[in-house]
Amino acid sequence: MGRVIILMMDSFGIGGAHDAEEFGDLGTNTFGHIANLNDGLNIPNLQKLGLPQAAKGACGLYPVLGIQDAPPKITLPSKYGHMSELSIAKDTSSGHWEMAGVPVLEPWGYFKPDYPSFPKELVQSICAQAGIEGILGDKAASGTEIIQELGEKHIKTGKPIFYTSADSNMQIAAHEEHFGLDKLYKLCEIAFKEVKPYNIARIIARPFIGEKAGEFTRTKNRHDYSVTPPAKTVLDKLKDAGGNVIAIGKIADIYANQGITKAVKASGLEELWNKTLEEIKSAPDKSVIFTNFVDFDMLWGHRRDVEGYAKGLEYFDKRLPEIEPVLKHDDIVFITADHGCDPSYKGSDHTREQVPVIMFGRDVKPENIGHRETFADIAQTIAEYFNLEPFKAGKSFL
Repeated sequence: MGRVIILMMDSFGIGGAHDAEEFGDLGTNTFGHIANLNDGLNIPNLQKLGLPQAAKGACGLYPVLGIQDAPPKITLPSKYGHMSELSIAKDTSSGHWEMAGVPVLEPWGYFKPDYPSFPKELVQSICAQAGIEGILGDKAASGTEIIQELGEKHIKTGKPIFYTSADSNMQIAAHEEHFGLDKLYKLCEIAFKEVKPYNIARIIARPFIGEKAGEFTRTKNRHDYSVTPPAKTVLDKLKDAGGNVIAIGKIADIYANQGITKAVKASGLEELWNKTLEEIKSAPDKSVIFTNFVDFDMLWGHRRDVEGYAKGLEYFDKRLPEIEPVLKHDDIVFITADHGCDPSYKGSDHTREQVPVIMFGRDVKPENIGHRETFADIAQTIAEYFNLEPFKAGKSFL
């Protein structure tokens, strides 16, 4: 029994969700539109592993990749397919929990997008407990834009910036130095307790630095306060069985530290890749190494940056072959995503799409595994691999 590595490309949808119209996302295709608008993508290793075939299965069309600048360096065999989501939302928590075996089948609570987004009594209670005079923002917004809009006023007044999105969340931005990181975290802890009656999935601390509009930038000290999954995930089951679950990036936050044995802080594609490779080299058998590559969503999907997303995909592909030399003979690696975030689409929210599922390793039997009806197929496959109790949802493709 070896190890499982999960490379979660946050927001990398491949179109084709049967219920996309119900979410207002008909025709979205993160992968296909990025490839088309950039006149191709140089991703020979993902191509070798079956990503274009998975995309074709999802939406009926191959992405326009063009001629690759170099042959693939990865040589390992792979299974590939495309997955639909059972969960009734297209948010981060739902996608991650479902791939770990627990689809979200009850609706989240949401705050309204227009001002004021948050109930007056909720804001008053949070402010009273935190000892602050009031808040700024109080609306749905882009996190990078609202700190430019309100950052100077925040520094002057000491009032934190509250905002939300189409996801079930409350986000709180504050200056890391003028307001203080510890004070921000404490504020988010208070807010997390107070929003429980509203069934909100996450409170997100968004610290930033800078002294004037146009220069404010968010730091890597983001912290998510998440509710726990409603049932045991495959991470919990492996931990209970004496295994190791190594969470890299924001994975530990997403699962509210449930089922995690080691949390590794990292941000940015380069650092996330470096930490992932370090952990693979040292992790013992019976381990899951689980990395969320958040830049695809946070930096390029939500900001509708097609060119940036394309460059990120090419960088991810370039680093991919570095995994091969550090894999044991019975290790398996998954590449997948939690939802879409088509940067060519209107607005700045997630998009309801199918996602790729690629599994590769030295002993993997090559196969097109076609359409998977739930992200939970990944959890079921991992459960079979580690001889864990199976889940109610999902079918193994081991």
